[in-house]
Amino acid sequence: MKAMILGAGKGTRVQPITHEIPKPMIPLIRKPVMEYLVDLLKKHGVDEIMVNTSHLAPVIENYFRDGEQFGVSIAYSYEGHISSDGVVTSVPIGSAGGMKKIQDFSGFFDETFIVLCGDAWIDLDITKALEIHRQKRAIASVILKQVPNDEVFKYGIVAIDENDRIVQFQEKPNPEDAVSNLASTGIYIFEPEIFNYIPSDVAYDIGGELLPKLVQEKLAFIGINLPFQWLDIGNVHDVWTVTSKILNGEVKGFKMPGKEVRPGVYVGINLNVDLDQVNITPPVYIGGSTKIEAGATIVGPAVIGANCVVESGAVIKNCIVEDYTRVGSLANLEGKIIFGSKCIDPILDTQVDITEARLEFMIDDARKPVEDA
Repeated sequence: MKAMILGAGKGTRVQPITHEIPKPMIPLIRKPVMEYLVDLLKKHGVDEIMVNTSHLAPVIENYFRDGEQFGVSIAYSYEGHISSDGVVTSVPIGSAGGMKKIQDFSGFFDETFIVLCGDAWIDLDITKALEIHRQKRAIASVILKQVPNDEVFKYGIVAIDENDRIVQFQEKPNPEDAVSNLASTGIYIFEPEIFNYIPSDVAYDIGGELLPKLVQEKLAFIGINLPFQWLDIGNVHDVWTVTSKILNGEVKGFKMPGKEVRPGVYVGINLNVDLDQVNITPPVYIGGSTKIEAGATIVGPAVIGANCVVESGAVIKNCIVEDYTRVGSLANLEGKIIFGSKCIDPILDTQVDITEARLEFMIDDARKPVEDA
C-alpha cells in the first residue's frame, strides 16, 4: 500500500528550531516525529512512501534514505531549484500541488492512498479508517478530531451530515464563526480520481483549496471520527507540551527509549554520572554519552540530549536540552528549550541568542574545549 508524508513546509511557527531542521525531524524524546509516522504506516501495511521535501530537504533525505532500515521503501519529490552559481532555493508548491507533481511525474498513486502531515505523533487505526473509507465509497476522507471551541482558529473545521458526508469546510475560522469543533487532523485518504480536481504546475493546498472544492462539487467526501491520540507540534509551545505529556506518561502506548534506571528516570548508554550524587526529580530522560557532574540538579519533566555536559551546581528544571550542549555551573534554567545557540521560552514565545547575549559561560557547545568556551 502507498502513502505520502508532507514534509516540504518551512515550519515558520516552530522557528528558530526549524532554522536548522525541518519540522518532520523535530525529535520527540530522541526520535524524529516523522519516524513514528513511518513506523505506524508500516504497522498497517504501507510499504511505499513518498515524501515531498523543500526546506532543508537533505536533513530528511539523508536520515531516511530509501527507507530500507525502516522496513519500507521511501522516495522524495523535491520542491525547489538550484541556480547556476549553486544557490538552493526552496519553492514549496502546497500540499495538493506536491501530490499532483508526483502523480504527473510517474502516476505513483494508482490505488487508494494515505496522506499525512509530517508534524504530529498519532496512533490512528489506519486499517479501520481505510475500511470506513471504502464502505462509504468515498473519493476522499479526512480524519477528524474534536478540539476545544476556543482553538478552532488553528485548524480546518468541518460540518458533516447524518451520513458523515462533509457539507462545509472552513479553513481556520474565528471561534464565533466556526460551524463545529470537528477539526481536520491533516490525515487524508484519497482515491486516484482525486487528481481530476487538482491543477498541474501551480501551488495548490489541500485544506485551503482542494477540500472546499470537493464540498462545492458535492462529491463523496466524508469525515472519519475515530478515537485516537493526535499530538500536533505545530508551534514551539506544542513541542514542549507534547514532550512533557510523553515524559509524564500521559501518552498511552508511547515507548520510552533507553533504560529505566530509577522510577521515571530513563537513560541511554555510556553515561558518566553517579546517580547518588546528582539531584534528579523524575520524569527525566538523559541521552547517551552525557556527563552529569556531582551536585547538578535536574527536575522533570526534562530531556537532556546525548553528548551533553551538565556541570556541578547547574540547575535544569522543565527543559529540553539539545545534544552536545554544555550547561555551566552558574546556569539556572527553568521552562526552556536549548536548541543550537538559542534559549527558547515556549510559554512566553520568546528567545535569546546565547552568543549575542554572551551567555556562553552558562550554555555552550559541549564539543568546545573548556578553556575556549
